[in-house]
Amino acid sequence: MRTTKFFIIALAIIAVVTASAQPKVYFTKEITPQSLVKIYEALGVKAHGRVAVKISTGEAGGHNYLKPTLIRDLVDKVNGTIVECNAAYAGRRATSAEHWQVVHEHGFDSIAAVDLMDEYGEIRIPVQDKKHIKYDIVGDHLGNYNFMINLAHFKGHAMGGFGGVLKNASIGVASAAGKSYIHTAGKVKSPRELWGNLPAQDYFLETMAAAAQAVHNWFGEGNIIYISVMNNMSVDCDCSSNPAEPKLKDMGILASTDPVALDQACLDLVFNHKPSPGDDNQPLIERINRQHGTYIVDYAEQIGLGSKKYKFVSLDK
Repeated sequence: MRTTKFFIIALAIIAVVTASAQPKVYFTKEITPQSLVKIYEALGVKAHGRVAVKISTGEAGGHNYLKPTLIRDLVDKVNGTIVECNAAYAGRRATSAEHWQVVHEHGFDSIAAVDLMDEYGEIRIPVQDKKHIKYDIVGDHLGNYNFMINLAHFKGHAMGGFGGVLKNASIGVASAAGKSYIHTAGKVKSPRELWGNLPAQDYFLETMAAAAQAVHNWFGEGNIIYISVMNNMSVDCDCSSNPAEPKLKDMGILASTDPVALDQACLDLVFNHKPSPGDDNQPLIERINRQHGTYIVDYAEQIGLGSKKYKFVSLDK
């Protein structure tokens, strides 16, 4: 009897410790400049040194990307530089000259300094998981920053199923050559050869996870945080010049120090949402499932980047 009692107590203690060790994902339904600052502050990790705020500038013609008016207060708060890299596909962000025009047209250079990190070169950074790639190829200006705010727009994606903070850290931080290297799971580095060398879908997702881990490790714990804005959630990425109109209503902003927990929390909100007229989650779910998109969080957890289990903390009263 005494042994059984001690065993039950031990299990209770383990459960409490496990729960307390789970990463926190903060949430607010309010999508405003002020709530973006509020959720950043809730993380309790102060941006320091030279701060990179990684966003997607959005392809010309698209309109779902995070707007400068939404992110300006946060960028000002941390005295940050908006950072991006050039695209690997044929579009108006494939070259630095045209990408700068898009940056200007979308208004990002009117609110803060902007840095196309691979405009003048690229560097290779170490990867922990070498299943598909030997290194991650990123813009060489990544080395100019001490801290990163990975500020992602959660939405669908034609190739990955969805785009969240893991995609924003991997494909987003990669140079044009790095994007090709990730998309082809290490086969080629030339954007011209990308489309003829696409790998098995899961290999692509595994490579994205490995590249995201490389960027996370590059900065180190305490020097990188993750925020996802769940608005304008089209089935198409912001890299599309003609994205489908969103069928799902805006949900809110989430933030965490754990990118796996954050992407998982966003997926949980989408998959567990109860649809209603004018608020349909099925198109996005179908896009994610078609590309086996949820596998990226499974694999990211497997290689030790983060945890799919998390504590959900609402900031709303």
